[in-house]
This record gives sequence, C-alpha cells and structure tokens, in this order.
Amino acid sequence: MDIIHLLPDSVANQIAAGEVIQRPASCLKELVENSLDAGASRIQVIVYDAGRTMLQVIDDGSGMSETDARMAFERHATSKIQSAQDLFSLRTMGFRGEALASICAVAQVEVQTRRKEDEIGTFLEIAGSDVIRQEACLCPVGTNFKVKNLFFNVPVRRKFLKTDQTELRNLLTEFYHIVLVYPHVQFTFVSNDEVLMELPAGTEKQRIEAVFGKGNKAYTGNLVDIKSDTELVSIRGFVGKPEAASKNAQQYFFVNGRYMRHAYFHKAVMTAYSGMVPGDYNPSYFIYFDINPQWIDVNIHPTKTEIKFQDEQTIFQIVLATVREALGKFNIAPSLDFDRAGEIEMPTSTKQVADIPKVVFDPNYNPFHPTSARARDNYKGWETLYPSGSNIPTKPTYEQQKEDLFETSLSEVQPYTYRGKYIFVPYRAGLFIVNHHRAHIRVLYEQYQHQIRDQKGVSQQLLFPELLELNTEDMKLVDTLLSDLRYVGFELEQFSKNSYNIVGIPALLSVDHAVATLNKIIHCVRETGISAQQQWEEQIALSLAEDTAIPYGKKLTDEEAHDLIERLFALSNYRVLPDGKVIVCEWKVEELDSRF
Repeated sequence: MDIIHLLPDSVANQIAAGEVIQRPASCLKELVENSLDAGASRIQVIVYDAGRTMLQVIDDGSGMSETDARMAFERHATSKIQSAQDLFSLRTMGFRGEALASICAVAQVEVQTRRKEDEIGTFLEIAGSDVIRQEACLCPVGTNFKVKNLFFNVPVRRKFLKTDQTELRNLLTEFYHIVLVYPHVQFTFVSNDEVLMELPAGTEKQRIEAVFGKGNKAYTGNLVDIKSDTELVSIRGFVGKPEAASKNAQQYFFVNGRYMRHAYFHKAVMTAYSGMVPGDYNPSYFIYFDINPQWIDVNIHPTKTEIKFQDEQTIFQIVLATVREALGKFNIAPSLDFDRAGEIEMPTSTKQVADIPKVVFDPNYNPFHPTSARARDNYKGWETLYPSGSNIPTKPTYEQQKEDLFETSLSEVQPYTYRGKYIFVPYRAGLFIVNHHRAHIRVLYEQYQHQIRDQKGVSQQLLFPELLELNTEDMKLVDTLLSDLRYVGFELEQFSKNSYNIVGIPALLSVDHAVATLNKIIHCVRETGISAQQQWEEQIALSLAEDTAIPYGKKLTDEEAHDLIERLFALSNYRVLPDGKVIVCEWKVEELDSRF
C-alpha cells in the first residue's frame, strides 16, 4: 500500500505558520509591514491581552479590490514577485506571500478593505484557513485587519505564550523596529484601551526622541550624527556619546527600510568605541544603511531580520571609520589625563562683556632707523631674567603630573593586595582600587604593541613543536599575520597544506595555551577584517596579553604588586582596557569620610 501522500492545505498552512507566526508580535510585524507597502500615512495598532485575545491594525493605505482581498490569504500569493529575478531587487517589506495565509491558519481573522476608486469595500471572515463569510461593506479607504484568539486551534502553541507583560514587551519591540525607520508615517499603539504611544510624523531624530526620550531633547542631545556615502553603501544615523553609555543601550541597524540584526557590524561599532566606555556599559546607536538590493540577501530567514551582505568586510571597515570619524570630529573621546583629576570647572557669566582691546603703537617707529636700533639695546640682557632657561614657565610634564597625583614618590607608595584580585593604592585625593588581572593585561598589551612596532619579540623555543591545524581560509590569514606573530614571539613553520608547526612561543605564554591562543588571535582578526593592519596588530597584542596576564586568585608578593602598580601608572591610559573594561576605580577621601 502506498504510504506517501500530500498534506491537506490546512495542515501545510499550520506548519508554515509555525515558521512565520511565533507570537502576537509576529502578527504585528507582518500586518504593519503590509500597511507600509500599501502606502499608508497613518497606522493604528490596537491590542487586548497583549494580542492573544485580539490584535488590530488599521491603515489609510491603498486598500484591496474584492478579488485581491480573497487572493491575499492564499499561500505564496504576492504582488511583489513576478519572477525569481525580482528577489534580487526588492525594496518592499513583505514579499513571500506567506504572512496572511499563516495568520489565518492559526487565528480567527476579520478584514475590511476599500480602494479609493471603489464606492463600497469588502469584508472577509476567516478561521483556521476556512472562509466563513465574504460580503460587501461600508468602510473607509484603507484596510482594517482584526486577528482574534491567536492559536485557538493550536492549544500547545497558545499554552507556551509568555505572560501578558512579556508578550506586550515583545509587541513594543517589534513596533520600535518599524516606527524608527518610517518617521514620516504617523503611528498609534493602544493596549487595553490605553494609548501607550502616539507618534506624529517627523524626522528620524524626532522619532527617536519621541520613542526613547519621551519628548526629552536631552536624550537626542547625547547623539552624534554620522554620515558616509560610498559606491558600495551609504550610511547615516546617530551614535551615542561615550559618557551617555548605559547597561540598557538602544542599538539598532536598518537596511533599505528594514530592521536587521548583524553581529559583525555591531562589532565594528563597538571597536570604534574601544577604550571609551566601561566594559559593562554600551553606547546607543541608530544606523541606517542604503545599499543596492542586488548586493544583499534578505531571503535567508523567515522573519527577514538576518541579512547577508555581499562584501561584509569592506562594509565593516566603512562602519568602523564612519563612527570613529564622528566621535573624533565632535571631540567627545573622554580625557584620562592626570592634570584633570580634581579640577574645578568655573562657570562663566554671560552678563560680563569684555572691553574691546586698544592697540597702542608708534606710527613713527622704524626698525631700520639708527635710533630704533639704539632703543632696542635697552632690552639686551632679557635672558638674565631666566638663568639657563631653567625657570621659564612650561606646561607640567607627564612625569610631573604623575608625581602630583601621589603624596610621595610612586616608588615609596605601599600597595595592599586583597583576595587575590585587587590592589589598594593610596593617592593624594583618596584610594585607588586596581583589578590586578586587568592591570597586567594593560601593561602587557602596551608591551606587545611596542614589540610589534619595534619588531623585537622575545621567543622561547619549544623542544617538541605543537601542531596548529587550520582550514584553507585561516591558512591564508595566518600567512598575512606571520610577521606580526613573529614580533611578539611566535615562530611558525608550515608543516602541511593546512597546518603549521609552532616551534617558538612568547616568553610569558604557557606551552599548554599556545594552540588555543593562536586560534583565539585568528578568530579575533578574522572578525575584525584582514584589511585593517592596525586592528589586527591590536587584536594580536590584546589576545596575547589576556592569555599571559596574572590570573585571578594568584596572590602577589609586595614586590610584585609594587612593580605592577609602577608599570601601570607609567602608562598614559591606565584606567581602562582597549575593550573598555575598567582597570581602576577610586574612592575620594570625601566618599570615605561620608561612610563614617
């Protein structure tokens, strides 16, 4: 007996719905995107019980004819695609023709729709893919979708919905993904008869302010404009100032009017902030990409949030350079100089007006006239005011600033180690608390960078070589990195088509960690992009420093702690690691006193 048969449409639709419709937020996304594709200028979203009881989307778009309204609920019915080639030139949102069929397969759906040229509209009622009713109706131009009792016929899926609070948060998250990229469209969001968000049409910055600043311009005041136009991609948007970084930052990428997730481009943004924000804080960013649709693939995931770019490494470098340029242009990199410690900012008064300076000169003066020359003789010997030039006022040197920080010479400071993790260091204004593992990473990072720049690495030869096995792509990458790896102490000899023998390693690195450290370096460099030599040199230095630094839990002797502190405070940037993690925090005397 034959055992293979075709699934009924109702079952096939429910299977497809599981890919596209996962929760009420999925319905919101699909319906609002359809409204945008219909050219709506006003869109209203209404939900009850976080969408599980009812989710409604009302728009003033182009509407549908009677035939189109019925066809829209068939699987793979779409107005966006005529041939396979159209997949490579998409600029609309929905295009697969799965959304409405998937929604009506797992919910009870009512729709009213009318075109401008039609006197009456069309009403449809569908439940579980079955058309219950279709008739003419009176309704305004546009479309009104009402989705009721989501997953009413799939009780297991309904059971696994989260609490109303969680599902409402998911709805708002999906709502933000759309409204942030369509600021010219007016949006309203209503939950259980309460208006949660009313967003008038405006600019991108006004929309960001309305969503996250709640009308407070101080929020967008902490954003810096970015813009870059290249033949490959155009980038615009806003990035947050480092001092406004937070643990719950808003971070958004959009491409051709569509929200996307992209871990690689996120790494580019975070690399631009390296050393500017603490490790557990993040900057906000809202970055919009405009690129030829033929150079991206939005068809790799049903929700279309994961997008593949044709030349991601080049775009990585463009994003990195664009953000860095914006941060540098507005001079918002934080100052870590010693001479700013404890500095008091004096307010200026806008009421004081300085007198216009008057220039006094002798109109008869002639420097070539004999009398003028004799007059100049009166000023001979001015240099005796500063014998040997030693007392000429100059800006304090870095060493002087460092000495001013401590009450005694740094060599006389007595650090105190605590719990195999921290070093307490007294200074003039209070107490430094130093994370000794991170401090050692910072010291070694600078050391390895100097070795790369000076091409002087210290290597320990291995009696028995370690084998480093790689794929073809990573073999090519290592070929590019061989010189820099040698400068920090690695010595590699090609053993086969896809492997190297490690015959020498940096002096401080354990043999047991050699292969793992090299793999870590290769991974970091590959993520950064092999076209950026400065970045890969930094990654090599940082990865090696992390793997050779003093581990947590190791108790330092007084001499070791003192040596580490001296080497740390000899650096110009001793407060944070290159990835932004904090090395030093401080307690001012006033803070300590307040606790007693």
